[in-house]
Amino acid sequence: MADAKLNAAFLPAHASPHPMANPGYGKRSAPDQLPGTAHDFAHLPPREAAIAAFIDRLPDGADISVKTLAKTLPYGQCALRTALNNLQQAGHLRRGREHIADSGSQRWITRTWFSRNARDDTWWATFARGDVPEEAPPERSRPTRSRAHILLAALGRTAPVLSLSEADCAALAPLVTEWFARGATDEAVLHALTTGLPTPVHHPAALVRRRLTTKLPPPPEAARPPLRVLECGKCGTPGRPEALPGGICGACRGEPASVQRDAPLAASAIHARAAEIRAAMSQRRHERTLT
Repeated sequence: MADAKLNAAFLPAHASPHPMANPGYGKRSAPDQLPGTAHDFAHLPPREAAIAAFIDRLPDGADISVKTLAKTLPYGQCALRTALNNLQQAGHLRRGREHIADSGSQRWITRTWFSRNARDDTWWATFARGDVPEEAPPERSRPTRSRAHILLAALGRTAPVLSLSEADCAALAPLVTEWFARGATDEAVLHALTTGLPTPVHHPAALVRRRLTTKLPPPPEAARPPLRVLECGKCGTPGRPEALPGGICGACRGEPASVQRDAPLAASAIHARAAEIRAAMSQRRHERTLT
């Protein structure tokens, strides 16, 4: 029954491309989503399921404001606003602001994060702190070869003297994976392995292992996570994640002031925090100049 409702409400793709938001704004996909299926939104009412499926198909950066969606979908702005709030309460959507660390910009960017998989308040709170919650990887019907294994198996096409066996590829793949973890491209790995080869090559696997070990690039400087602040989906008031269950603040839920959870952050607190960040960034630039 849920599938029938979803299929009946599912909206066909439009001939003209959906409008994109200004650079840096628009839809942002939440991390670590499972592959899409026909049942992703079957738990939602037909209208919400159709809208969620439509947004899910849009690329990151697409304009998913109420006004733009109303021009594209067969729903009015009021209905869309209600549906987006329902998607937020169901865990598919959150609104807020984000400041990218080390970006050099002093602006907080308005964000709308969308998740195909419904996430609970705990997950969104972890995400708002800049962490990505760990989730179990999807089960696979059969094992697949890794990117590192595929590169090693094809190494003989670039340098025939470095042709490796299946066992060699399996043993050396973790070393190549470490190169990828440090930002190396396939081309960089191939260049390190195939440039200036001796003649003849007596032990291909031993030579590849030695080069992967001695030429390993240094680890990249750890990137600091972005700073995020979630906002109430109805009134737009910023607040701590625990004060916004379902993405809605206590005042908009109708809670009396005496039982409301942690008070939302005031605008002055946001501005003060932004000033602290700008000062820290300025200090770091000054220190780098001195060094």
